[in-house]
Amino acid sequence: MPTFETLAVTLQDHIATIRLNRPDKANAMNATMWQEIRQAFDWVDATPEARVAVLQAEGKYFTAGIDLQMMMGLSAHIADDCEGRMREKLRRLILDLQDTLTSLERCRKPVLAAIHGGCIGGGIDLITCADMRYCSEDASFTIKEIDIGMVADVGTLQRLPKLIGQGITRELAYTGRIFGAEEAQRIGLVNRVFHTREALYAGVQQIAATIAAKSPLSVRGTKEMLNYARDHSVADSLNYIATWNAAMLQSKDLMEAMTANMAKKAPEFKD
Repeated sequence: MPTFETLAVTLQDHIATIRLNRPDKANAMNATMWQEIRQAFDWVDATPEARVAVLQAEGKYFTAGIDLQMMMGLSAHIADDCEGRMREKLRRLILDLQDTLTSLERCRKPVLAAIHGGCIGGGIDLITCADMRYCSEDASFTIKEIDIGMVADVGTLQRLPKLIGQGITRELAYTGRIFGAEEAQRIGLVNRVFHTREALYAGVQQIAATIAAKSPLSVRGTKEMLNYARDHSVADSLNYIATWNAAMLQSKDLMEAMTANMAKKAPEFKD
């Protein structure tokens, strides 16, 4: 099992649980956490025994977003006596932070976000990379960047409109207003709201267990197709799935599922 400074990771019954673990700092995303998030999801992607991942957090907040101390230290990090090189360093840093969160999307295994408490700023960037989002009734959300005089730059403005539409995304991004669990479900940001944090974790683990029992090859292919279809035309996506299944359809998973179905028993799949 990998060990991290800012995350806690477990793997049980094919479910990898990744917890943001800076509760004394409201799980603010410091430089170490940004890098460890990518390392953790690269590990999930590369570990056959991990068939699905759950992202959650310790403490009162899901995350307060990017650590302000990290923000304040950016100038020293990109310092250069050449203005052009300094700007290039900043661009490369932003691209690297974007890639950190894209690791959730790039991970072949489904990622389920279980959100409680405040999910602020960079937290929205993070959860929009997950396959599905669930929350407890105490959850609240805000695109906070507008209130600190910046444009959200690591995924919210690109991914959120595809989840909830342009109109409501623009309202939330322009105003920075806080919205709660009920509205998050109504606009389609979260799939389901659970009464308590305990119920949230139990419910998400049950959903994850259902996914983990399916053909891993089929689940990975389904995620690949859904991500591709989101960003391409219907015609391109149909062409891609034809090519994919021409390569992947005749698998042992297919035979196992069909045989188990006829025998009325649970199928058993290779990781």
